[in-house]
Amino acid sequence: MEFIKKNGKGLLFCLVLSVPAALLGKRFPVIGGPVFGILTGMICALLVKNRASLEAGVSFTSKKILQYAVILLGFGMNLSVVMQTGKQSLPIIICTITTSLVIAYVLQKVLRIPEKISTLIGVGSSICGGSAIAATAPVIDADEEDVAQAISVIFLFNILAALIFPALGAALGFSTHSGESFGIFAGTAVNDTSSVTAAASTWDSMYQLGSQTLDKAVTVKLTRTLAIIPITLALAFFRVRKAGSAEGGTVSMKKVFPFFILFFIGASLITTIAVSVGVSPDVFSPLKELSKFFIVMAMTSIGFNTNIVRLVKSGLRPILLGFSCWIGITMMTLIMQHLLHMI
Repeated sequence: MEFIKKNGKGLLFCLVLSVPAALLGKRFPVIGGPVFGILTGMICALLVKNRASLEAGVSFTSKKILQYAVILLGFGMNLSVVMQTGKQSLPIIICTITTSLVIAYVLQKVLRIPEKISTLIGVGSSICGGSAIAATAPVIDADEEDVAQAISVIFLFNILAALIFPALGAALGFSTHSGESFGIFAGTAVNDTSSVTAAASTWDSMYQLGSQTLDKAVTVKLTRTLAIIPITLALAFFRVRKAGSAEGGTVSMKKVFPFFILFFIGASLITTIAVSVGVSPDVFSPLKELSKFFIVMAMTSIGFNTNIVRLVKSGLRPILLGFSCWIGITMMTLIMQHLLHMI
């Protein structure tokens, strides 16, 4: 009862906005429900003045509902495929993370951006957006303003990626008969799980691929998300070393580790075992459809939480840094896919 009292209004708000967004996505698959969700949320953010009663539920939707969506996706995936995809994409993931962190370090010096903001943008761009920023902020002792600026920049390029990556993929000649190549591209070149799922879902809708692209992209993204652990621990180590003291450098594994990945793997394991004993994969289709709707809900809440005014006030230098990381990751992904004969 306490949960409903705290989160009910915000959850219902996102649910109501998500229904027309999902229907529009089916009517105009070239755009897709997730993109309509983002745009609907952003428009409502400009119109709704009293947000206090909605904030808890909207925040729950953007974080937990998205994680539930990813977990439900696991019920439609074979675990052996998950493991193979992770292995297949690992070289690309390592190269893109390295590229983003190097760009962030260099431009922090050149543009004289505060170190904590540049670190948050670099980590958020290279790993998993807001989740990586949330995990990194306490480790480097970033304040609320640092986090707000970094998340505003990351969300800007999340939205741009969700909107333009499907068209970019078509222009670059990605296969429209299979979701594998574009799924790897989206899973490694887009920084946040929300926009990865939005771009991949749109590609599936455009070319009637079911959930091929979405399955591949999410699996690649989950592999990439695991980089939160070594990156955050490394930052903690360097902070302690820089301060010359071991105090204040302890990292809570509960805060760092993305535990929803374990549930995703568990769901995949259930599907793998069930299919191996003769259960039809169609049994899990309703769960995958629910997952897609949850993604639209999450996109709506993220659009609603995108503070355009704060983004403008944060200045051009952090935006330029985020743009440079985004372009660097995208180019490195394309280069690696070409070298590995994935395009």
